[in-house]
Amino acid sequence: MFTTMSEILELASGQNLPISEIMLQREVEETGRPREEIIARMREHLATMESAAREGLQRVDRSASGLSGGDAKRLHDYYASGRALLGPQGNLAASLALAVSETNARMGRIVATPTAGSAGILPGVLLTLRERLQLGTEELLAGAFTAAAIGLVIANSATIAGASGGCQAEVGSATAMAAGAAVELAGGGPDQVCQAVALALENVLGLVCDPVAGLVEVPCIVRNGVHAVMALTAADMALAGIQSVIPADEVIATMNVIGNAMPRQFKETALGGLAITPTAICLRDRIREQGTRQGPSDPKTGTN
Repeated sequence: MFTTMSEILELASGQNLPISEIMLQREVEETGRPREEIIARMREHLATMESAAREGLQRVDRSASGLSGGDAKRLHDYYASGRALLGPQGNLAASLALAVSETNARMGRIVATPTAGSAGILPGVLLTLRERLQLGTEELLAGAFTAAAIGLVIANSATIAGASGGCQAEVGSATAMAAGAAVELAGGGPDQVCQAVALALENVLGLVCDPVAGLVEVPCIVRNGVHAVMALTAADMALAGIQSVIPADEVIATMNVIGNAMPRQFKETALGGLAITPTAICLRDRIREQGTRQGPSDPKTGTN
């Protein structure tokens, strides 16, 4: 039904429909499932996002590796103190994104949006806008479907996998998805959604995937918080009428070219970037020693 952002824009403009509705129609057509069933499934995903954020804000215990835990609550409490330099929406989005990512690091249940390593960005933005714009569940569902349409295009036109394209493919895609969703939820049109996608993604190009000790914690969790704010910034730019000089589809294609050219050590191998700093190597060795004492573990998750 569509493979590019320009095709989505053409469909939405031609039928005078939001991108969320175009995506929903696509799912009905492609899967053959009833519309109500697809919406119900997305509602379950949204509930999981909310649960992961709530759990992350309530818990301060560390992950099994000891690399993360408690920062979401720390940032949320700081934002609540009134001393934050960033506005309330930015701080809330960042703390919620951290919360979901910390839940993932503790092996909690999350929704990969589009990946586990970038799972905090979209929930952080959606749940912040629920408060900021006083949105109901049905409206948030529309934002989720818009994000899904953007993610589908990026996955099919480029990649969403850090192992293939670096962190630009994971965090970058999630940032673009969240930015586009935010625009629609704030009343922007399909063209502004596409502008937000381009503005968000073009500022993440070249971001490497360099997980310390091969775990989805450092720097992944903090990146989720920072890029949730970037998504809101890109959305505001698009809503203000700022346009990306380079169209969204060309930005997506460029991300793919950069990902293909990126050396292997910068694509989720933990062989480059922050993962090979002296501190990271010490942390890696400590975690491996702990794993040896506790028994075999999964190198990606640290679980036994």
